[in-house]
Amino acid sequence: MKIKVFADTICGWCFIGQTRLNKALKAFPETEFEIEHVPFQLNTDMPKEGIERSKYLEIKFGGKDFAQPMYDRMTEEANKEGLNFNLDNIKKTPNTVFSHLLIKLAERSNVHNEVKEKIYHSYFVEGLDIGDKEILINIGKEFNINADVINDFFNLKNIEEVNSYTSVAREKKVSGVPFFEIGTDFISGAQSSTNLENAIKSNLS
Repeated sequence: MKIKVFADTICGWCFIGQTRLNKALKAFPETEFEIEHVPFQLNTDMPKEGIERSKYLEIKFGGKDFAQPMYDRMTEEANKEGLNFNLDNIKKTPNTVFSHLLIKLAERSNVHNEVKEKIYHSYFVEGLDIGDKEILINIGKEFNINADVINDFFNLKNIEEVNSYTSVAREKKVSGVPFFEIGTDFISGAQSSTNLENAIKSNLS
């Protein structure tokens, strides 16, 4: 069964949603799943080098104090899934194009799920700049992806392809992420593992 996951690598709810999907998949040990991670950019106009997180919070929410209640709730939900978010570690909000490219490249060796989770962990737990090529190369190397291959893959043609997914999402009326395409079902938001499980079940029958 094919499942498409629209997500951005700086989206905490996407990390939570991915964790819940993983949990749901375990209920179907006999089923072979093909997971496609569809690039989605929450900030399509983000400068290549990213921006300081404090400035980002100012632009997006009017400051950290206004964002805090939403982040507190997100951290609480993450904790329920065994994810220890440490948002204070994050110093920069990155441009996520290169992180999406690494996930796409990882499909070739079928380690895209693992690479994506490592990118999430690097950002939300360790506070690393996942827009930084060197950090992404180090992540890739952990999964035996050659540094030169990664560097070559981070080219203009592939960047443009990642950017083109914006219109794919628009066509499907995806306005927020995570967004799951499970067979004929479309699930928006980091819904429970049970909801995802039910969607899988109904598409298997």
